[in-house]
Amino acid sequence: MTSSTWQERRLPDTSASARARWRWQLATPAQLTAARRALRGDLADEATSPPGAGDADVDLLLLAFEELVSNALRHGGPPVTVQVVVTGHGWLVDVADGRPDAAPAPPVGRDPALGGLGLDLIARLASSHGWVVDGTAKHVWACLTPRGG
Repeated sequence: MTSSTWQERRLPDTSASARARWRWQLATPAQLTAARRALRGDLADEATSPPGAGDADVDLLLLAFEELVSNALRHGGPPVTVQVVVTGHGWLVDVADGRPDAAPAPPVGRDPALGGLGLDLIARLASSHGWVVDGTAKHVWACLTPRGG
């Protein structure tokens, strides 16, 4: 894959379809771990998940959540804000950081043993994904649709 898999695209509008919403401002990996645990706990309630979502779908959401936020903590600038929105069709994970000048760039030609494959993985798992600059923040986002797993 190349960096063209992460194209600049506007965030999907979830204002009319949001069923649940979480938001965190994170600065450390420990805060990311705590937020991930809190999200997993909240998603155990079927009322906060999209229709047809199973445990495997939640695991994929949490993987995308962790990958996008850890990238922002490593490569983006503060503040790092993450929002997860549940809609009738799935989840939107939106991670904003303070580096609008740095587009998401999946590695090209890197040995997979060196890591850095999270963006490629999310691109494969997501029903749609992209990034956009909004003022002084860069938003990197992914929509995940439950597969019934």
